[in-house]
Amino acid sequence: MTKIKNIGQIGVPVKDINRATTFYKDLLELPLLFNTETMAFFECNGLRLLLSLPEQEQFAHPSSVIYFQVADIKESYQGLVEKGVSFIDEPHIVAKMGQTETWMTFFKDTEDNTHALMSEVQS
Repeated sequence: MTKIKNIGQIGVPVKDINRATTFYKDLLELPLLFNTETMAFFECNGLRLLLSLPEQEQFAHPSSVIYFQVADIKESYQGLVEKGVSFIDEPHIVAKMGQTETWMTFFKDTEDNTHALMSEVQS
């Protein structure tokens, strides 16, 4: 029986590898591990994020939503807005469980993929 331990890598399809690499490295400030002409690998706290040009047309579609966890969502949101990141909405509460509020805000990368910032706050 296969027992999954964890997620080791998430792949995000891109249209322009140089433009996407700049966005994730300079705006989101993810550490670039290495890159090739068609791929870029980033470190995200133990999870590897792969940007890649699709090898076949069947893989040329938007990625799943990646939820990037941050300590202070309002501060992170403001910092990314100042860098020119295009947000779909502003930080808002999506759930409250006991004393914990879950906040989110969604943004677009340069390749039209939708991702989010999320933060869990003690109220």
